[in-house]
Amino acid sequence: MALDITRAVDGHLQCLDVMHLPVTASDPISGIVGGLMFEEERARETHNRVRLCKRLAREDVRWDMEAITGDLTLCIPAHATLADIIILSRQLEPPTSPNMAGVASRVALHCHKPIVAVPQECTGFDASGTAIVAWDGSMPATAALTASVPLLKLARRVVLLQVEDGTGGEPIEEAAAYLSRHGIRAIMRKVTTERADVAKSLQRVCSNERASYCVMGIYGHSPVREALLGGVTRQMLASAPLPLIMSH
Repeated sequence: MALDITRAVDGHLQCLDVMHLPVTASDPISGIVGGLMFEEERARETHNRVRLCKRLAREDVRWDMEAITGDLTLCIPAHATLADIIILSRQLEPPTSPNMAGVASRVALHCHKPIVAVPQECTGFDASGTAIVAWDGSMPATAALTASVPLLKLARRVVLLQVEDGTGGEPIEEAAAYLSRHGIRAIMRKVTTERADVAKSLQRVCSNERASYCVMGIYGHSPVREALLGGVTRQMLASAPLPLIMSH
């Protein structure tokens, strides 16, 4: 996925290898166990990094690799200040790995960069395919739309989808006019649904349109924007079978 996006925009791929520090108690035995866990993790990450560097050396993209130790949600924003887009898996193996869906949403909230949240079954990114842009007129939806313009320009077909659930917002016509000023002729669609079914309606349209990816804002309804992570965002991260380009 990262290689396809880098090629599509003729970009530079920065790889960040983050090794987690083990969480242990403060007694001597736990300290010894924690040290052993750390050494095992470091050996595993070194092996992964060497393997990945060999793979990248055979690819036709510009890239670099950096290895750091810490928490994913803190390390990524700190190292992505000059990044245009951040690509993250939505799930990792084994099950003891970090909750990547949560990591993706928190990183987007903290660093205000577009996030490509990749489902585990995806093996590539078709930049020339159909793009769905979820529109509700909110600031997060606007941020996602504007941040995705370089990729949307490459899409063969762009569908602006307004899922109307009674919450209002800027009209879809204004979003279409904005895209047209960037040379993107979007098809406007409107779907009316209950608030609880927004994610299902969005996924259904993505499936019917055979979309390559979906652009959407990270948002929720009050109170307090559903604790900063909306129900629609949560459902899409959990079950949408296509890449999500998300922004806040």
